[in-house]
Amino acid sequence: MSTTIYQEGRPTISVEGAEGVMASRCPEELLARYAELLQGARLSWTEHHHLERQLGAGGQGVVYLSTRRGSDSFTVPVALKFFSPERYESESLYVEAMGRIAKVAARVAQIQHDNLLDVHNFIEQRRIRIMQMEWIDGYDLSRLLTAEILDQTRARVSDERFRYLNNCVLTAGPQQSRFKPGIAIAIVREALAGLAALHREGIVHGDIKTANIMIKRTGNAKIIDIGSALALDEVATNRTCTPAYAAPEVLEGREIGPRSDLASLGYVLIEMLAGQPPFAGLNSYRELVEAKRTLPNRLPQILPAEVSCNELLMNFTRKLVAADPNKRFSSAEDADLVKEGAASFHRQLIVGGLASEYDNEIRAWLGDLEEPA
Repeated sequence: MSTTIYQEGRPTISVEGAEGVMASRCPEELLARYAELLQGARLSWTEHHHLERQLGAGGQGVVYLSTRRGSDSFTVPVALKFFSPERYESESLYVEAMGRIAKVAARVAQIQHDNLLDVHNFIEQRRIRIMQMEWIDGYDLSRLLTAEILDQTRARVSDERFRYLNNCVLTAGPQQSRFKPGIAIAIVREALAGLAALHREGIVHGDIKTANIMIKRTGNAKIIDIGSALALDEVATNRTCTPAYAAPEVLEGREIGPRSDLASLGYVLIEMLAGQPPFAGLNSYRELVEAKRTLPNRLPQILPAEVSCNELLMNFTRKLVAADPNKRFSSAEDADLVKEGAASFHRQLIVGGLASEYDNEIRAWLGDLEEPA
């Protein structure tokens, strides 16, 4: 016969009552071990991981999906980022850089925001540093924008469903897929919420790009990869970035700040709306800086008509990617909530009868991408 246990803020009892509990009391030795653990000053144990498959690779190292194994058949998927020492001239420089990353990671781990990656631990194995993070079940934006994903969607849904997705979620672009404006702004708003949480703690992400924004199967967005993040109250001697998504002041070696992240997110927004990276084919720093300085004026030629005809959306995008940091939004919160911000565009869609439940639309579309049972 099963026994139901009730917990009411007092010691747990079974429905059999206190007598039943006393009659089945566990051995004294086991109770003593329990008490010793609670009274001890510290705990330590060994974690076992099994590397399942590579999730990604970049200038800082490689990320693997791992299974973390505990007691009693407990397993949970986590992501492990192995930081490569390859680009460091000495072990001391590697250790110094890892120390900086660990300090920032510890601060990020305490933020606990729904639109930010959860950091679990920063560990050392054979002198190599590894960051343990949550595994996110979903796709990064760079993957979702590929023509392959659009083709995969077409192959798995009905003609009627595909027409709906083309009108409301994504469609073909000049070089890759592009999101419809409401969907793109929904993703940007969640990224802005994540950035706002970082910036409130004095941390700049430093590498916002399509590959570093994950879309969960729930339809929500999460900013990932904090390996390039830096604390504003510490002097960073060695910066890393992805040039195509870096703000002009970052490329020029000038002061970096929260508004630098806003410019990077603006480039991501343009890519989502245009169906092509805004700086494709540009390789030199000089070309990139010049292209980023002239980008606000070139937006009507880059963006499709359904975007360029909307004054509010165009002004919002221009203010994100302004070449002068002082002409961008003052903060991530402002970029979302001020009169000319992202929330205003969504309100405009509501008034025009074009609003949608964007998280649900994305969630349903990602469900379409799943392999048939």
